[in-house]
Amino acid sequence: MRKQTRSILQEIVQMPNHGLNDHLVESSADNIITSCINLLDLINETYDPVTAAELHKRFYNSVRTGDPRKFKRGIQKVIECKRNKNAP
Repeated sequence: MRKQTRSILQEIVQMPNHGLNDHLVESSADNIITSCINLLDLINETYDPVTAAELHKRFYNSVRTGDPRKFKRGIQKVIECKRNKNAP
């Protein structure tokens, strides 16, 4: 009888993935939440309280609605305001 060998890819494909997706979701969520906290801290350090509050609101709204353009428009407004303020 000849012993059949399998590739590592075959082994991985045939492995049971009980709970694998759960751990992937948990790990991804942990990374994303930590990144969000770091971003909000950076916004607080970078901008005045009124601007930071507006950007926080836009950020939460973007996540809630699934539309990143809402936050991007807020940042663009801040950049444009700074540009106009520094223009001669």
